[in-house]
Amino acid sequence: MLLAFFTKNTKKQRRRYLTAIILFFFFSNGFIFDEFSRSWEKPATHPNDLEKEYDVAVVLGGYSFYMLGSDQLNFFDASDRILQTARLKKAGIVKKLLLSGGTGKLTDREIREADHVKDYLVDIGFKERDILVERESNNTYENALYSKQIIDSLFPNKSIMLVTSSYHMRRSEACFKKLGMDVQPYVVDGVSGPRKYYLDHLFVPNAEYLRHWNGLIHEIVGFVVYWVLGYV
Repeated sequence: MLLAFFTKNTKKQRRRYLTAIILFFFFSNGFIFDEFSRSWEKPATHPNDLEKEYDVAVVLGGYSFYMLGSDQLNFFDASDRILQTARLKKAGIVKKLLLSGGTGKLTDREIREADHVKDYLVDIGFKERDILVERESNNTYENALYSKQIIDSLFPNKSIMLVTSSYHMRRSEACFKKLGMDVQPYVVDGVSGPRKYYLDHLFVPNAEYLRHWNGLIHEIVGFVVYWVLGYV
């Protein structure tokens, strides 16, 4: 749009305006995004699909943020990671939780997500002895690396569940398996869902999908980078 605005050649200006409009429609269209996202996402897991109980569920972080000064834990879109796992814990499908998440921030390094999520779960009635914490990781590869150290020392040869969002599971599962861990993926927080043919979903632009594209592109690029580095 800016390039078109400063273009003096009328023909080129119109072409650039048209290109900008097409790009905006493409990346703000729900149907188009869902088609791309569905090809990348892992399908959500139903509890009935699980065949047994699991000794520990590794819950990857990135779904909450502790507000300094307010003593509040704010949950983001990916909070299904902990909400659905809490349900499995209450149902007895998993025996213990391993919360994996330090901080991916350059500031406020003392704020470790896993610590505050554990405090929250204990406050609402979970037993502290059933919640383990991995608080050193800053990214998905470190989630796997440091979680493996805890699991090897406390749960050797035990059944392990891995919980994360649908768009994040492909990279996460690959990291854990690269380190030699046999995990049962439990996919939550789906984005695309079933194919929809509603008029507004097909044709009306929605800025929310710009944010979804940001997450999807981040995961695809992240997977490629991890492959180059040998993490997956």
